[in-house]
Amino acid sequence: MDQKRYKFEQNKDRDFYSTMRSRVDSYFEVNNIHRSGNKVMYIKSAVMLSIYIIPYLVIISGAVISPLPFFLLWILMGIGMSGIGLSIMHDANHGAYSRRRAVNRLMGLTLNFVGCNAQTWKLQHNVLHHSYTNVHGADEDIDTSGLMRFSPHQKRRWFHRFQHYYAWFLYGFMTLNRITAKDFTQLTRFRRMGLVKSSYWKDLAGITLWKLIYFAYILVLPIVLLPVSPWLIIVSFIAMHVINGLILSLVFQSAHVMPTSEFHAADDEGKLHNNWAVHQMLTTSNFSPGNKPLSWFIGGLNYQIEHHLFAHICHVHYRKLSEIVSDTAKEFGVPYNTRKSFLGAIADHARFLKYLGRVETVPELN
Repeated sequence: MDQKRYKFEQNKDRDFYSTMRSRVDSYFEVNNIHRSGNKVMYIKSAVMLSIYIIPYLVIISGAVISPLPFFLLWILMGIGMSGIGLSIMHDANHGAYSRRRAVNRLMGLTLNFVGCNAQTWKLQHNVLHHSYTNVHGADEDIDTSGLMRFSPHQKRRWFHRFQHYYAWFLYGFMTLNRITAKDFTQLTRFRRMGLVKSSYWKDLAGITLWKLIYFAYILVLPIVLLPVSPWLIIVSFIAMHVINGLILSLVFQSAHVMPTSEFHAADDEGKLHNNWAVHQMLTTSNFSPGNKPLSWFIGGLNYQIEHHLFAHICHVHYRKLSEIVSDTAKEFGVPYNTRKSFLGAIADHARFLKYLGRVETVPELN
C-alpha cells in the first residue's frame, strides 16, 4: 500500500453531512435512546454465541460421532461464527456495541475467540477500509494481491476473465487465510506503515497465543478426545470456515464491489476530490432493506451506507437511520444506492466481476 497521506475535500458538499448528522442526533435526542446496543443486541449476542458454542460442546462431548451429523454440527458452527463476526465483534470493535469501553473490548475479543485477531482487523477495516473505501492503494478490502480484480484501477491479468467463476472458491477461504497467515503478515506490514504504535514483539506474542488457544480447542482437543477419524475433523473444520468465509464475503462484496459503486484513486498529491461522506455514498450500496430476518442475522450490514456514515452507532438503529439518510441524500441530490434483494445484489456482484475481468479501461480520476 502507498503510505502517502490521503486527503478528502471536506469543504466540498459539507452541508450534506452536517445536515444529516444534525438530523441523526435529533432522532436519538427526541426518542431518548442511546446510540449503543440495547436488549435486542444482547439477546442476539447470546443467540449467535450459542449457535457456535453449543454445537462445539456436543461435538467435544462425543455424543455425536456419525459422519454426517458430526459434519453438520461443524457447518452450524460456521453459521454461528458468521453471526459472531457480523453481529457481535463488528459493532464492538467499532466501539458501538456498548457505551462502556471495557464491554466493547471484551465483545471485540470474540473475534480472537474464533481464530482471527481484533487488532489487525481494526486496522484493516476501521482505519483503512472505512477511511478510504474503494480507494486504489489504500483500501485493503479490495486488494487481493492480484488474485482478483475488484477495481478498474487495478491491473487486469489474463485469468481475471474467469474470476466470476472462481471468486466463490476464494471467498470460502477468506477466514482460513486470516487465521493462519494474514494476521501475521498484516501486523508486519501495518508496523512498517506506522499504523502499529505498540511493541511489535508484544503484539506478535499476543496474536500467537490467541492462535494457539484457538487451534488447541478447535482441532487438538477433538482429535485427541474423539473416536472419529482426524481427517473427518480436519475436513469438517475446513468446511466450517468455508461456510463462514463465503457468508462474510458475500455480505461485504455485495456492498462495495458493485456496478453502482465508484472506484477512486488519489492524485499525485494524495487528494481525493470528494467530501468524505459523499465518497461513502458513491462507493457503498445497501441491499434487502425490507428483509428483517436477514438484517437481524448479518448485523444490519444490509444497511451498509448507514454503517459507513455512522460506524460508531450500533446496527440495531440502522433501519431507522436509513430513512433519515435516504431523505437527506435525495434532498441534496446525492446517490443512495440500494438493491431490493440479497440474491439480486449477489447477481449484480457476479456480473460486475465478469465485467472487471474483461474490460481494461480505467476511468479518469475523480
